Amino acid sequence: MPRALVTGAAGFLGSHLCERLLDRGFTVVGMDNLLTGSVANIEHLVSRDFLFIKHDVTNYIHLDGPLDHILHFASPASPIDYLKLPIQTLKVGSLGTHNGLGLAKAKKARFLLASTSEVYGDPLTHPQREDYWGNVNPVGPRGVYDEAKRFAEAMVMAYHRVHGVETRIVRIFNTYGPRMRLDDGRAIPAFLSQALRGEDVTVFGDGSQTRSLCYVSDLVDGILRLLLSDAVDPVNIGNPREMTIRALAEEVIATTGSSSRIVERPLPIDDPKVRQPDITRARTLLDWEPRVPLKEGLARTVEYFRQKLGL
Repeated sequence: MPRALVTGAAGFLGSHLCERLLDRGFTVVGMDNLLTGSVANIEHLVSRDFLFIKHDVTNYIHLDGPLDHILHFASPASPIDYLKLPIQTLKVGSLGTHNGLGLAKAKKARFLLASTSEVYGDPLTHPQREDYWGNVNPVGPRGVYDEAKRFAEAMVMAYHRVHGVETRIVRIFNTYGPRMRLDDGRAIPAFLSQALRGEDVTVFGDGSQTRSLCYVSDLVDGILRLLLSDAVDPVNIGNPREMTIRALAEEVIATTGSSSRIVERPLPIDDPKVRQPDITRARTLLDWEPRVPLKEGLARTVEYFRQKLGL
């Protein structure tokens, strides 16, 4: 059986990835320092071919035995996290990526980097294609995440070119689903938590900024297709269906049956005005595109949030 290491395994995406790899017949080692992850996300995996190691990947990574794949998903990933943890975010994107690539080189393993649509910053082209270099403010508060991921991509390509490490880069667009934290701070968990509690639903600015939302099972499918493909250059994985934040808030209120009203708050610094992936490369190289409609994905996510809130 192939053996894979997933860093950030106890996080939202990492835990779903571990589960899908196990379903595909992999032996999985999950690694996480639990800074933003939770053991509750992976405790149902302990009876399977799954080993959890609590470790901070910004420190040297040692792992006994052979290893076929490394999927580097360790990082704070929501604005509320990386604004609170700016140095840790920079370190996991730089030192953590370096350590993971060193292990991949030593084990002759394939290395997949979880990058992000944030490498495009507040984009000046729309939709965003992989050959767009981005519009990022390197000294703004969001720059710690944007630049950590941009540096990580450069490091991955350097190891590929200099050391011949097999590498893959996925640029992840907005994703949602069960196991997101209630206090995650991103739009869907914030809206769901507020609507289910009957509180005002908060949108930033006038809500005209756009996002494109991909359900987690679709995203994981795309990531695994990329891992097992020959695509070395970055690949966008996300749902190209674009909608405004206000329309999303209205959809969440309707789905939950809430009587919440929408209120506006000031727009955060450097908040992207548009976000939509061009997934031509994913369609062409991976034969992938998202399948789960927003209504269906939201309904599944609402049930998870109801349980977490005890409703």
